[in-house]
Amino acid sequence: MADRDDRSVAELVKQLSEQSSELARKEVELAKAEMTVKAKRFGVGAGAFGAAGLLGMFAFGALTAGLILLLATAVDAWVAAVIVAAVYAAVAGILALVGKRQVDEATPPVPEQAIESTKADVEEAKERVQEARR
Repeated sequence: MADRDDRSVAELVKQLSEQSSELARKEVELAKAEMTVKAKRFGVGAGAFGAAGLLGMFAFGALTAGLILLLATAVDAWVAAVIVAAVYAAVAGILALVGKRQVDEATPPVPEQAIESTKADVEEAKERVQEARR
């Protein structure tokens, strides 16, 4: 290769182009490697959440059985099971109503205040333009 001081502008531009391309390729490779690591971590995290949810369900089932057995010391077992089921149904109903209220307040999913504010701004701008023309 020619001495650094003896290279032409065309050679320098060509070298810059090659180095830029190489740098871009390496940056893409780095991004791919980083995303692969993050995707694996995300998968492991999602699996851990899934396992936690499953074990939580098992714990809830065991707690339910324990509550039924505890109540069964005072009443028949079937009555204890009905009582626990009724309490769960009541809690589920309350949660459903709260969830429905939250969803109703969130719909429609458009920024209503921002739209109204923008419409008001447009109307004001139109009025000022009309006043300026007079």
